[in-house]
This record gives sequence, structure tokens and C-alpha cells, in this order.
Amino acid sequence: MRSRTHLRNGLFRCQKNLAGRPGMTLLEITVVILVLLTLITVLFVGTQAWRRGSDRAICIIHIQTVQKGIRSFANFHSLEEGAQVPDLFNQIIGPGKYVESEPECPSRGTYRFGLISGINNIPAVGELYTECSLKGSHEHEPPDHSDW
Repeated sequence: MRSRTHLRNGLFRCQKNLAGRPGMTLLEITVVILVLLTLITVLFVGTQAWRRGSDRAICIIHIQTVQKGIRSFANFHSLEEGAQVPDLFNQIIGPGKYVESEPECPSRGTYRFGLISGINNIPAVGELYTECSLKGSHEHEPPDHSDW
């Protein structure tokens, strides 16, 4: 803001009022920067949590897809639980088969196949044919697979 002062000769002199000057003080700028940095940090933490959850969901979908491929193969060939099938893995997974390609865990875990019933055996209902190496630390296992 400017204020006018009346001089003796009838003229006015303008003075700058420093208190009303537009702009920000160093303290205000520091506070704004701290708030922005805090918001960016929260954004990154939220993004990482979202990505972990997304990777977990994709991993479980891969396990489910292989399980559905095993069940489809068993139904199509009228096989019972525990039936032994030579080279079962390669009959299920591959181009033009029940699962087009071998799944890869998005969190860089590794999949192991047929650990419980054997790689060449049809698993029992509720028994997973595929397990992710991150099932304990990152919860890469379906919470309820009793009817799979």
C-alpha cells in the first residue's frame, strides 16, 4: 500500500508501506515447502502400499488360473483326485493349453508346482497345485482355497 503525505508546497509525496507489501516471508515459504514434502511422502507411501496389494492380487490370480487349468484338465479327461498324469505340468501350461504361459510373480517371487501331492498328480480339492515363495512374508496365498 502507498500512503500520501502532504508537503508544504501543495504537492503530495507517496511513501511505500512495507508491512502491506505483497509476497511471502521466509517462514511462510518454509512452511509451504514442508507441507508439500509431507504430502509427497504420504503419496509415495500410499503408492507403495497400493502396489504391494496389487502385486499380491495378481499373484493370487495366477495361482487360481493354474488351479482352474488343473481342474479343467481333470474334468475333461475324467480324472479323479490323486490321479497320476505323466508330465502334467507341460500338459497344463504352454501355448494353446489350459494356461497359455508359465506365470511369473509380479513381486519377483518364484512359483513351485505340485509340492503337496506331486508335480504329476491331480491335487485334492482345497489343495493348491501352485505355491508362491512369498506366501508367508507378503501373503501371496489365497485366504480361503478350501473349495478350489
